[in-house]
Amino acid sequence: QVQLVEDGGGLVQAGGSLRLSCAASGRFFSINVLGWRRQAPGKQRELVASITSSGSTNYADSVKGRFTISRDNAKNTVYLQMNSLNAEDTAVYYCNAEGVRDVWRRYTNAAWGQGTQVTVSS
Repeated sequence: QVQLVEDGGGLVQAGGSLRLSCAASGRFFSINVLGWRRQAPGKQRELVASITSSGSTNYADSVKGRFTISRDNAKNTVYLQMNSLNAEDTAVYYCNAEGVRDVWRRYTNAAWGQGTQVTVSS
């Protein structure tokens, strides 16, 4: 089982920056993809960014050039550096793990963090 714990959300003014982190813990062999998704009030949850264990990244068009995802495989931690924030970035941000292999190297279910609130004031 993988547990994901996010940190770093909060309130920031438009144009400001925040850095989110998500640490994976528990008993598992490996995690292929770590990522961030967000959900704003009244909207569906959407992909923000993801990164594979080899470092390949994927970003939503709305955050390209402003957000940077990175990963420390030794610490099983993923980061999201968010710059030039605007009101449309206000949402609950969820850390997500996919392609998780258990200690027997079998693929298991995806894991989700509890979410962290990011609020951008205009």
